[in-house]
Amino acid sequence: MQLTKPRPATWIAVFAGFLLWSGIEPKDTVTWLLEVAPAFAAAVILLVTRKRFPLTRLAYVLILVHCIILMVGGHYTYAEVPAGEWFRELFDPPRNNYDKLGHLAQGFVPAIVAREVTIRLDVFNSAAWRNFFIVCFCLAVSAFYELIEWWVALLSDEAADAFLGTQGYVWDTQSDMFLALLGAVLALVLLGRLHDRQLGALRGPCWENAGLT
Repeated sequence: MQLTKPRPATWIAVFAGFLLWSGIEPKDTVTWLLEVAPAFAAAVILLVTRKRFPLTRLAYVLILVHCIILMVGGHYTYAEVPAGEWFRELFDPPRNNYDKLGHLAQGFVPAIVAREVTIRLDVFNSAAWRNFFIVCFCLAVSAFYELIEWWVALLSDEAADAFLGTQGYVWDTQSDMFLALLGAVLALVLLGRLHDRQLGALRGPCWENAGLT
């Protein structure tokens, strides 16, 4: 049962540690603010809802991993993350693809969160319709993020290149959305059973606190 019990102190410590590190002399301050803002917002939402609507440990861990991806990208800017450069040295791709990891997570992580919320609130009677909704939801999140990138590009020429991280790739927007779609499908296929087990263990007292029994 340990896998189902979230540990707030550990989560907060890891999050705060990465946040502090990422904020120390970032490559571009505006980019750092833009990238870290969603992670900070997620942390606030989780803190506010922790007692009323606690999530499975799987969901908390995935959200934390996604936040770390954002904070690392914000510190270096996506085009200059060292991990992406090491990948380039090994496989010689034409660009630093760290941002693609972020967009894969942009579908992978929200898929599990959306799955958890829709199952616990009993939104769908059919698993097929639930999965269809989750994939569409993740695509919508990805599309809205692309709109945000566009708005930033229009408002700030200086921050646009660092925040967008297109690196001259003409199909950047389309590939970003495809990776979010792929991430959502992979999350449902690979983690569905594990997620079900954790939801089953969480069903007791946590669901009573949320008024779901």
